[in-house]
Amino acid sequence: MAPASKFPGAISATWRSRLTVAGVTCLLALHWALGVSAQIGKTVAYDEAAHLVAGYSYLHHGDYRLHTENGNLPQRWGALPLLFADPQPRLVPADDELLWHNSHVWGIAHRFLFQSGNNTDALLLASRATMAFWSIATGLLVFLWSRRLWGEAPGWFSLGLFSISPTLLAHGPLVTSDVCAAFWLLAAAGSGWRMMQHVTPGRILLSAGAVGLAAVAKYSAVLLLPIFAILAVWRALSTRPLTVSLGREREFQSFSERLPVLAAALFTTGIGAWAVIWTFFGWRYSAFAPGLPEGWKFYIPWEELLPAAGIWRLPIEFARQWHLLPAAYIEGFAHLNYQGSARSAFLLGQYSNSGWWWFFPYAFLAKSTLAEIGLTALAALECIRRLLRSDTGARWPRLERVAPLLAFAAVYGAFAIWSPLNIGHRHILPLYPVLFIFGGILVAGTSPIWLRRVAPAIALLGIVEMAAVRPNYLAFFNRAVGGPDNGWRQLVDSSLDWGQDLPALATWLRENRLPGEEAYVSYFGNGDLAYEGIEAHELAGVYAINRTLAWTELGPGVYAISATMLQAVYNPFRGPWTLEREQAYRSLREAIATPPADEAERAERSALLKSLDDLRFARLSFYLRERRPDAVIGHAMFIFRLGPDEIAGAVDGSLTDLAEAMERAAAR
Repeated sequence: MAPASKFPGAISATWRSRLTVAGVTCLLALHWALGVSAQIGKTVAYDEAAHLVAGYSYLHHGDYRLHTENGNLPQRWGALPLLFADPQPRLVPADDELLWHNSHVWGIAHRFLFQSGNNTDALLLASRATMAFWSIATGLLVFLWSRRLWGEAPGWFSLGLFSISPTLLAHGPLVTSDVCAAFWLLAAAGSGWRMMQHVTPGRILLSAGAVGLAAVAKYSAVLLLPIFAILAVWRALSTRPLTVSLGREREFQSFSERLPVLAAALFTTGIGAWAVIWTFFGWRYSAFAPGLPEGWKFYIPWEELLPAAGIWRLPIEFARQWHLLPAAYIEGFAHLNYQGSARSAFLLGQYSNSGWWWFFPYAFLAKSTLAEIGLTALAALECIRRLLRSDTGARWPRLERVAPLLAFAAVYGAFAIWSPLNIGHRHILPLYPVLFIFGGILVAGTSPIWLRRVAPAIALLGIVEMAAVRPNYLAFFNRAVGGPDNGWRQLVDSSLDWGQDLPALATWLRENRLPGEEAYVSYFGNGDLAYEGIEAHELAGVYAINRTLAWTELGPGVYAISATMLQAVYNPFRGPWTLEREQAYRSLREAIATPPADEAERAERSALLKSLDDLRFARLSFYLRERRPDAVIGHAMFIFRLGPDEIAGAVDGSLTDLAEAMERAAAR
């Protein structure tokens, strides 16, 4: 029997451990419930449609042609519940051979979700509940890492702030790659650094697995190359010897000895990651599964992708020639590089195809809670204070404890600033777990007492901010920039408006639409109006999924326009309405008024109608941006009830009529 003096201590340690497990489980369960429940009653987010159908194709058909530009792992994971649905969802390539020949993921997804008789709402909820696992895993990683660095209470504090973050609650349940990638990128950085402390077969294997899974979660895993390079040099410069246990144990003392050993360990890690990638693609080079419709091309053909590949063209062509990686993986990387080379973006009333260096810094300041911004500032100050008050010889060991976090944040942050792909705050989501881990320092036992007293106020503020925007977490903007109601003037696309508001719009129309009143909808998303029971005319769309929108004459009625469309981000005539555009608009209207004489003129007329539709919508949205909406749904769908005179002035009137209408709208 253990001595009596030790027995109470053993009981206490056991119960502390049990309480920790129970508490962490409850916090993570709360986080899961807050995120998943907020998605009930929301239609498919823009990218979810492609992720879901592609993942199901990977699992059910072993075919990898669809949506290659996003991670194979999160798409598979999100589609897992579909394998156990009874009856299983319909995805029959033979029914849509032309779409499959051309790898038209958007057309296939639209038919799969809304035209195949599948219970889309149930499938989507099950997939989102499953997808939220990665948010739970990331929260657990934040807790463990913070506890290891600062102690038990800091671990709880970090996890608590993570659990109530609107950014994580918005994206955690979505069937997309962002949170899954955040977890594996951070796990790969941590496991790689751990391997560099003491090289063993087990640690190499763990690091290889994490890097490989990061690579099939999102192509941003390429950033692990500079992260590991920085960490390897850092470790080689360390004053501590490098221990290698491969058969027998050896120690390496000098920089010149350590660096080659670390390079060899990282090369071995890379080989293991390469094997993980091939495993996720069935160890088959071709993306097209036997027995399915022949693949004529990927969604964007190589002839279009390669000229835009820039510095990546030679590596991409070399990998294709020698089959170094699966074809779908190579194409996905090239596709993503192609998308990032030029993409319409919006920020504070400005438009750009190449982005702004300050897009993501501003997105962080606008879409982080004030609690998170305060946490960032105070944690940075405390870290600097500790370094400055340390002996010179103790500073390097202190920094080494947080080396993977520093390297990760520096590389990822620099890449975000450099990247021209400025379409969503979600692209800096992996930095938030790093912030929460560092934030634990506020309640560490060695931190100043005033800082530990401020920490609960930060947590309380975070709870209030989260609760105020629920369930529209994606629409969160902090009060310093005007809150969610002012968000559409600052950032759109996946920072605010990702197409989830159709069910709420359907409800509003049922309750508020007048008898016989016409409805017009311009919607940024991949939902389906008919599926939601919305009878309305569709206006100029950002992408008409595998179909051509019919020309619609505009009249009085209800106009529902989502934020991204209202800002005309993807309209070729975005921005202010100019005299040149007015003249082009008038000329096109006259050309359309003349009936076509033959088939050639009829084809030309179709192209002219598309341009006229875009110009007309640009003119209308220019007017509506000055007009107060009659209602707003989810901070992202704007409702305008326009009478005959108002719609005539906005669409058909002269420039003078338009100016007068805008003056009246501004005075409302």
